[in-house]
Amino acid sequence: MDLYRSRRRLSIPKAIDTQTEEQLGVQEKRFRLFGVMRITEILAYFMVIIPVLLVVMVIFFGHDSYDQGNGFAKASRIIQIKPNVTSEDDSTLQTDQNPKDSVDVSLLGGLLVPGFNKDTCLSRYQSHLYRKASPYKPSSYLISKLRAYEELHKRCGPGTKPYTNAERLLKPKQTGDPEPEGCKYVVWMEFSGLGNRIISIASAFLYAMLTDRVLLVEGGEQFSDLFCEPFLDTTWLLPKDFTLANQFTGFAQHSPRCHGEMLKRKLINGSSVLSLSYLYLHLAHDYNDQDKMFFCEEDQSLLKNVPWLIMRTNNFFAPSLFLIPSFEEELGLMFPEKGTVFHHLGRYLFHPSNHVWGLITRYYEAYLAKADERIGLQIRVFDEKSGVSPQVTKQILSCVQNEDVLPKLSKPGEQHKQPSEEFKLKAVLITSLTTGYYEILKTMYWENPTVTRDVIGIHQPSHEGHQQTEKLMHNRKAWAEMYLLSLTDKLVISAWSTFGYVAQGLGGLRAWILYKQENQTSLMNPPCGRAMSPDPCFHAPPYYDCKAKKGIDTGSVVPHVRHCEDISWGLKLVDNS
Repeated sequence: MDLYRSRRRLSIPKAIDTQTEEQLGVQEKRFRLFGVMRITEILAYFMVIIPVLLVVMVIFFGHDSYDQGNGFAKASRIIQIKPNVTSEDDSTLQTDQNPKDSVDVSLLGGLLVPGFNKDTCLSRYQSHLYRKASPYKPSSYLISKLRAYEELHKRCGPGTKPYTNAERLLKPKQTGDPEPEGCKYVVWMEFSGLGNRIISIASAFLYAMLTDRVLLVEGGEQFSDLFCEPFLDTTWLLPKDFTLANQFTGFAQHSPRCHGEMLKRKLINGSSVLSLSYLYLHLAHDYNDQDKMFFCEEDQSLLKNVPWLIMRTNNFFAPSLFLIPSFEEELGLMFPEKGTVFHHLGRYLFHPSNHVWGLITRYYEAYLAKADERIGLQIRVFDEKSGVSPQVTKQILSCVQNEDVLPKLSKPGEQHKQPSEEFKLKAVLITSLTTGYYEILKTMYWENPTVTRDVIGIHQPSHEGHQQTEKLMHNRKAWAEMYLLSLTDKLVISAWSTFGYVAQGLGGLRAWILYKQENQTSLMNPPCGRAMSPDPCFHAPPYYDCKAKKGIDTGSVVPHVRHCEDISWGLKLVDNS
């Protein structure tokens, strides 16, 4: 250590003081000369750099007009590549676009149109924030058909002059143009549980698009409390004062104006149909052979001349529309991926009302948002009085654990991942009318670690005890839970249940389907199977060859209409592959 450092510091001022005036003058001249040299160097650098910067600015920020005038518009632009972050598994790259040209992801690839009041239907503009981007893209032909339908509905919907003229045909002793301004209608009658209503309305809408009709739905205030209006600047709700509304309860298979009954009595043909202002179509699960003639080409030729078709159905009858020759080509253009009919039409038509959307988003944020993986488990036991079935419990566990939907439980003494190793938080959303299965699963995954050390949270929003279709709050919860299930990453649903079908279809998911127990003593083997496509099953299809006029297996006519996974006699749309 230098013990004299402080002394040397103190000696510096003294040294300066002892410098002579002459020495200071020489030093000052040196500093001035050095300063002049530095300024000269800096100016020289600027003279070199500024031209280079000007060239770079012209290349990078030149006007489009300049580029186009020289024919190098494309070559002179540097395109920035950014990852598409709409999906974790999608590594597709996209070019950086002008904000005006950017695609609004809330419009679901063109399915939806802008212009709605966002405050009146929050779900329409916010649903994409809660759901992964769909792997299924709507075809350009389907989008064009939807835009054409919207124009038709706006021109012919309730409150318009064509609608008033068409309704006048239904009143006694009234005459008018049987096809006023080209407007024809199909009216969906309120029927069955909420899941059945949703899938049957989607089918009726598809039929309306194929036949250039306007779809109107019965349902009143409860319907509008559950769903937003799907069409801009018009309504799809049947007016309360509709002329035939007070007759709806009397419409049945043996009604004089029932299509099937008139066929049975041979009262309908090419000439007689021209005098009919309306026909009742009975397409519910209990329809008879005459009612099923609706799916024949010859009958479709007759029905196109009737201004009003009143339809009662609780089925997803779209698969049988694909077997009608006059519809086949157009349906192929609308849906190149055949098993996505409900996926696209369901997302287009059914937007939760603000009240229901609040139920959905609050529950999602509270219990599902922070999970690494969300799993839906829809349990529907049709024998409500049986309580919790040990066989059903074993079936559920066997399915979710064997299919790696949920991890198996660790046995005492087994060594697996250490607690410090990475693990996942998995949130399981259970929907069921009772709490029994929820309590069993919650207890199992709380009291026992998993072999993967993943943490499993079990959640159930409601337990209504039994189906209560007539109650508004019950339907609100049911619709909210269907939608929540559709937001999950993996889904397990119960056989025969339209509740599960809706969730699977909206989410574009190929769920695992728990097969229906034939009895309470034997375990189903296998306990579940993977759905062939997201579309629902048509539970009551016709088995009839309209040309040959004989019975036929309609599940083996074309490759994209097959028998369902959960109902051997049902029909389902699947992709050709």
